[in-house]
Amino acid sequence: MRDRGFHDAFEAALRGDGEPLAPWLPDVTAPGLDVYRNTIAKGRADVLAAAFPTVARLTGDDWFRGAALEFAAAHPPAEPAMDRYGEAFPDWLATFAPARELPYLAPVARLDRAFSEAHAAPDAPLLDAAEAAALDPAALFAARAELHPSARLFWFDWTVASIWLSERGFEAAETLTWTDTPEGLLVLRPEMTVAAARIDRPTYAFLRACRDGKVLGQAATAALAADASADLRTVFAALVEAGAFTRLHLKS
Repeated sequence: MRDRGFHDAFEAALRGDGEPLAPWLPDVTAPGLDVYRNTIAKGRADVLAAAFPTVARLTGDDWFRGAALEFAAAHPPAEPAMDRYGEAFPDWLATFAPARELPYLAPVARLDRAFSEAHAAPDAPLLDAAEAAALDPAALFAARAELHPSARLFWFDWTVASIWLSERGFEAAETLTWTDTPEGLLVLRPEMTVAAARIDRPTYAFLRACRDGKVLGQAATAALAADASADLRTVFAALVEAGAFTRLHLKS
C-alpha cells in the first residue's frame, strides 16, 4: 500500500519545505530533489498542455508553460492518476493576473475541460426517436428526458464558442474577434467521437430544464419563454438526432 505520509512529505519537499521528509531523507537539502522538482513540474505542465490545447494554442507555448508551472506549484494533484488533473485550471485562469487582458481564456479552458470530460464520460444508450414518437402528447410532455452522461451545456454572452470551435477544428478557421455576441454550445460524445454543436437560446433553455430534472412540458415552456417563435418539434427532434438524450422516464 502506498505510504500517504511519505507522499505528502515528498510533495511538501517539492514545494520547498523539506522538513516533513526528514524521517525518510535525513539530508532534506539533497540536490537530487531539484531534479525531481524540475521533472515533476515539467510533467504537470505537459499534462495541462494536453488537457487544454486550445488555451495553449491561443497563448503560445511559452506563455502557457509559464502559467501551467505557476498553477502546478499552487495546485498539486490530489491523487496519483493524472487523467483528471487540471479541474481547477479554468477558474484559476480567471484570477491569473497575466490573463486579465485575455478574458476569453478562462471560458475557452472550460470548453477544453468539457471536451475531456465528455471523452471520459460513461457510455449510455441513445434515446430512440421512434420511442418518443410513439407516445401521445400528454405522456410525452409529462416525461422526463435524461441527458446523455457526456453532455455538457454552455451559454456565453461573448463569442467564446466561435473561438473554441475554430481553434479546435470543429469549424473552418477564420479571423475571429472577441465580441459581445451571445452563443450557446453543446459538447457531447453520443458514440465514439466527441461532438460539439452550436445551440440557440430556446434549445439551451430546453436542455437546461431537462438537465435540471424538469419534465418535457416544463422544458417546452422554458424554450418558448426564451423565444416564443421556437418550433418545439424541431428543437426536440434535433436534440434526439444529436444523441443528447439517453432515455425517457415516463410518469407512473
